[in-house]
Amino acid sequence: MTVAVVPIKGLETAKARLSKRLTAEERRALVLAMLEDVLAALSQVTGLSSIMVVTREPEVATRAARFGAELLEDTTKEGHTAAIELAARELDGRGETAMLCVPGDVPAVTAQEIADVLRALGPAPAVVFVPSHNERGTNAALVSPPRVLSLRFGEPSFLPHVTRAKELGLRTEVLRRPGLALDLDTPEDLDLFLREPSPTQTYRFLQQRRGR
Repeated sequence: MTVAVVPIKGLETAKARLSKRLTAEERRALVLAMLEDVLAALSQVTGLSSIMVVTREPEVATRAARFGAELLEDTTKEGHTAAIELAARELDGRGETAMLCVPGDVPAVTAQEIADVLRALGPAPAVVFVPSHNERGTNAALVSPPRVLSLRFGEPSFLPHVTRAKELGLRTEVLRRPGLALDLDTPEDLDLFLREPSPTQTYRFLQQRRGR
């Protein structure tokens, strides 16, 4: 079975690129709304054995618990990549067969998209990648076993991930899914997200703020 891992960085400095559009308090609220949307989608996927949230934030931990997610304390404080590596070591030590890395800022993701990623995984050793909408970042990475490939997030990461996986001889699949592809990092991302109404906490939050 597959464990989904969602890393969440410190809330104080989250989404700094949105500072011209949102206040610090609004950015904090946005991060928490997006997390709830991601966890809601993951919790509906029967192919996942569990969900793990890597964080050091009490507010994040509280919301994760509502969805029955396991908490792994982020002792690294070094960002997305280090948090994922921490989770990979933990899952590998438990003998878990696969790890699905999903960011906490893709509120348009659906359970169907996650199920599609799980179905695309071939026999181990194997990987599946979903790129961001600009094809530079990696917005989902499914790896089996959990430490079969060293993951490095940020931009550019998508093509380096694919290249390295093929160099290692791993079965490699690439999927493109609109919900997973749209991470909300910039004002332009917010505008793109708001073009399509959705029954998400994030959409309601941004619409309420827009209507002020």
